[in-house]
Amino acid sequence: MQTSSDKLSQHSKPAPLPGPRELVAMMAALMALNALAIDTMLPGFQAMRHGLKITNPNAIQYVISVYLLGMGLGSIIYGPLSDRYGRKAVLLPTIIGYAIFSFACRLSPSFEFLLTMRLAQGLCGASMGVLVAAIIRDSFAGDKMARHMSTIFMVFMIVPIIAPSIGALIIKVAPWRSIFDVFTVLAIVLAIWVRQRLPETLDPDNVILIAPKTIASGWRTVSTHRVSLGYVLAGGAVQGALFGYLNASEQLFSVAFNARAFFPIGFAIIALGIAAANFTNSRIVERFGARRVSHSALFLFIAFGALQFLAATYAPASLPLFLTLLTFNMALIGFLGSNFSSIAMQPFGEMAGVASSFQQAVRTVLGAGIGASIGSQFTHSVAPIAIGFSICGLTSLALVLWCEKGSLFTRPRTTKLAHITEH
Repeated sequence: MQTSSDKLSQHSKPAPLPGPRELVAMMAALMALNALAIDTMLPGFQAMRHGLKITNPNAIQYVISVYLLGMGLGSIIYGPLSDRYGRKAVLLPTIIGYAIFSFACRLSPSFEFLLTMRLAQGLCGASMGVLVAAIIRDSFAGDKMARHMSTIFMVFMIVPIIAPSIGALIIKVAPWRSIFDVFTVLAIVLAIWVRQRLPETLDPDNVILIAPKTIASGWRTVSTHRVSLGYVLAGGAVQGALFGYLNASEQLFSVAFNARAFFPIGFAIIALGIAAANFTNSRIVERFGARRVSHSALFLFIAFGALQFLAATYAPASLPLFLTLLTFNMALIGFLGSNFSSIAMQPFGEMAGVASSFQQAVRTVLGAGIGASIGSQFTHSVAPIAIGFSICGLTSLALVLWCEKGSLFTRPRTTKLAHITEH
């Protein structure tokens, strides 16, 4: 009688092993699909308000928030499933599900139906965040893992540079519902790529049967690891600031500064700053270490948050000042997100699926909740964003100090090597 490990091993043998570059490119494309599902929507908010007869101007933000909530809630299930059945066996059906629910969003007869389908779309999209991290952790280790994760995050952040412009172009030539056609087509293309080229990265010896006690034990191990938990919560706080900006970004440019036409450009400038930071991080993290880089960035993040608050108080109508400070503040997230995630994942090589799943769920649900709270406070002013960034930065620092027991800028040794090497 064959064991699950035997079956997984046999299933994975026919697939050719891609080089690190193709593997990272594929994972980046999957992450980009989630970014598109968020940022391409933003220029369509005004058309959606009119088309779906939404009276509360802040309610349209839920199109983003429920997707993020779906990503967070869905994250909790994909780790155990992928640890049992393999990464590819779980990833492929969820990409197809993403395509189906994207098309369902296009057909939405009401705002409530749209939100329901967006939640389902986010539930499927969650697998990409969880399994990308697990596949990279299966394949690389240490600061090399951090570098590849940073490259993936860089692509994830490059997408917002062009996504709002794509959304704006679609709105000019077609109904807002056509935005979802783009998601559907891209998901189908990625499903074909994954089916043809992705090997199974889960080591058959690490297959874990799905059992409540096993899952509970894994969650307990991850949630009680002081360093890991601290960085997950700190990452959630930073994501909260990011999501708060995303939720209110269209209104910030269109209402607070009366610059609706400038929105895709301003959004792209900020996204370019984040992408440049991720690119820089991918080049320096192996030299200086994930902790040294992220801790330094966190202090700067707090400082720029304070400057944002001062600008919101004394120069609330200055778009150039707001754009400059927010660009620097958001760029610093490029030195925080991937490094915090890598540090949190490092102790769990043999249970990467469960660890990634739990961490992604906690980080995303926390960030979505904080972001929704920040965005809902929008009242024709940039002040809620500035206050949100300051609070999130200070909270993140407190959590890092707690989990590191007050010792910052360290660089612990890593000794375990992964099975995919550079060539």
